[in-house]
Amino acid sequence: MLRAFSSGNFSLFYTGQAISLIGTSMTQVATSWLVYRLTDSALLLGVVGFASQIPTLLLIPLGGIIADRTNRHRILLVAQILGMLRSLALTWLALSGTINVWYITFLGVLLGTINAFDIPTRQAFLPQTVGKENLGNALALYSSLVSVTSMVGPAIAGLLIAAWGAGLCFLLDSISYVAVIIALLAIRTTDKKAVLSTRKPLEELKTSFNYAIGFLPIRSILISSSLVCCVWGFYLALGPIFAKEILHGESNTFGFLMTASSLGTLAGGIYSTRHQNVHGLGKILALGIGFMGMSLIVFALSRVFWLSLLSLLAAGFGFILQIIAGRTLLQLLVSDENRGQITGLYVMASTGAVPLGNLIAGALASRIGVVNTIILGASICITGSGIFMQQISTFRNLVRLNLNANNS
Repeated sequence: MLRAFSSGNFSLFYTGQAISLIGTSMTQVATSWLVYRLTDSALLLGVVGFASQIPTLLLIPLGGIIADRTNRHRILLVAQILGMLRSLALTWLALSGTINVWYITFLGVLLGTINAFDIPTRQAFLPQTVGKENLGNALALYSSLVSVTSMVGPAIAGLLIAAWGAGLCFLLDSISYVAVIIALLAIRTTDKKAVLSTRKPLEELKTSFNYAIGFLPIRSILISSSLVCCVWGFYLALGPIFAKEILHGESNTFGFLMTASSLGTLAGGIYSTRHQNVHGLGKILALGIGFMGMSLIVFALSRVFWLSLLSLLAAGFGFILQIIAGRTLLQLLVSDENRGQITGLYVMASTGAVPLGNLIAGALASRIGVVNTIILGASICITGSGIFMQQISTFRNLVRLNLNANNS
């Protein structure tokens, strides 16, 4: 389960990310709760979530191209420094009492722009810290790390918000950036030779897009990841409302809900580190979508706190199964020459779908209610899982042929 830690570079990368991601998850919870407290509006909650990630959706293809043409190590360092400065600005506004929803929105747009370059570069850089034979294990361990930090961060944030307010969460997030910056400076790895291309960025993007859409396994990964992340965005946007209005809780209630879903993703990540059959990842991907959908329906209908926690734990398990299976297959199917570009398309389809889910959730919730909104999104996931299962044989055969060609 821990074989990827035999690489010193991966250990450094993992440790820095562990500290920084706790701060990031604390800020996410604190921001959502602060926006809802300032506005008392489901629509604005969705709008802020959308605004904070729409730059990622628009700019991430460019970020992927730059990741293939430039030193990835250097890009990550610059992105982390800019992220720290942005978090410090948010801290100052919160602690000085001058913060409002428009400042939060602007700084969210800034963070989304930074992430457009950081995320695809990080995904493309990770294989450089570990051998190909341990790549699948490294991806599962990293996904488990995201789950753990997403579980610990919200729980801490709920307590800190109740006692001292959101400003302290933002301050701790600013400090946490120091850890990942130090880890990146300590990593010693030979950066892959940058791709020299005479084609314009739009031409490269078109070529990568045509390849991804024309190859069934990658197309299926992109579509399924977009679906689950969009619906997951429903839950992330409407979570504070469920905590306060449906379950009649406070800020720590929202933190516990986030912790439950993160605990589910942790369990899924641990399961994935032990899963060795690459050719069975397609089936896991499809089943994860359906399991997440069914669990979210239970969450939407629940009025009991412990049942809501259990249903979100199950939903998180299904969600991360799809994410890890898709991400592992993608990294194995693409070459290093276009890894940044294809990874950029994947992140655009997955991470970029979250703000779309935020916006749709806010608009739908104001018309049909938060419960019906979650049920609708979950039902689409179940339908998508059924459609995917009908194509699983073709999917598996194409994956096997591609992997055999890469190994020959």
